[in-house]
Amino acid sequence: MGEPFGNISWDDFRLIKAIADSRGLPGAAVQLGLAHSTVFRRLGQVEQALGVMLFERHRSGYVLTPVGEEMAELATRLDDDITGFARKVAGRTISPTGELRVTTNDSLLIHLLTPLFARFQSECPDVRLDVVLSNEPLNLSKRDADVAIRATDNPPETLVGRRVARIAWALYGRAADFPQPEMPAFDDLTDRPWVSLGDNLATLKAVRFVQQHVAPERITYKINTVLGLAEAVESGIGIGHLPCFIGDVRPTLVRLAPPNPDFAADLWLLTHPDLRQSARVRVFLDYLAGEVGRSRPLFEGDLPIVFSSAFATSAVSGRSAE
Repeated sequence: MGEPFGNISWDDFRLIKAIADSRGLPGAAVQLGLAHSTVFRRLGQVEQALGVMLFERHRSGYVLTPVGEEMAELATRLDDDITGFARKVAGRTISPTGELRVTTNDSLLIHLLTPLFARFQSECPDVRLDVVLSNEPLNLSKRDADVAIRATDNPPETLVGRRVARIAWALYGRAADFPQPEMPAFDDLTDRPWVSLGDNLATLKAVRFVQQHVAPERITYKINTVLGLAEAVESGIGIGHLPCFIGDVRPTLVRLAPPNPDFAADLWLLTHPDLRQSARVRVFLDYLAGEVGRSRPLFEGDLPIVFSSAFATSAVSGRSAE
């Protein structure tokens, strides 16, 4: 057994612990910020390297074998030791300081990030944020930015980071135009005016859906920003698809259809591998991951959302939702 253990890394221990904690691959994938297929493949590699099964596969979930239990227990001890060591080192090092350049898009900035940035800076006043708005990926390898906050299902392989939420999309209209509580049939909506993102964002599935299912003459308004799209729907120009974390917090809007899983995209916090150990990058990513994680139901379109109005107030005022 000596030779196989030479190929086992700390990341492998973390993988086994995550699967054990969540009793399955989907939860572990979310916890680790990896694709389900990646977790499945890596588990197979670890079991092959050790020559033993670490989990029994049941309908109710993944159950540790005796060897798996030993590995998970060791992973827990290692995690505790590493966390303790990190706290000691952090106590000896200079507090995070300096400029941190962050790139994101306007809709995430306005509806999510600005109040989080404000609270982060109140806790880390020596970190200066330089925010760059762009719908195009900047080159983190050339330090165009230190951190990228993006909604994407295909983050660049050259970057590392965390998947912190799944952003759901649904069809919205102005509440005044749809006073009935029940959702209308889609066929009853095709003759209405529609608004859509522009052709430059045609890679988004929601945009392609409108192009394929709505007559061109009914698409009366196009715009190249999600933020402007929400304003157009709220102004009554037409109905259109919006991220749920934008549409659900606007009392003048109403859902016309449930969230479509095909339109959803992951929300990623990304940085270059060479920067992930930077104190200001690490503290910033940890802070955002925690804050966004507490509000995941809002981003994932889970209704009813008990705290959505409180979060919306927070997003407008910059105060934390209690």
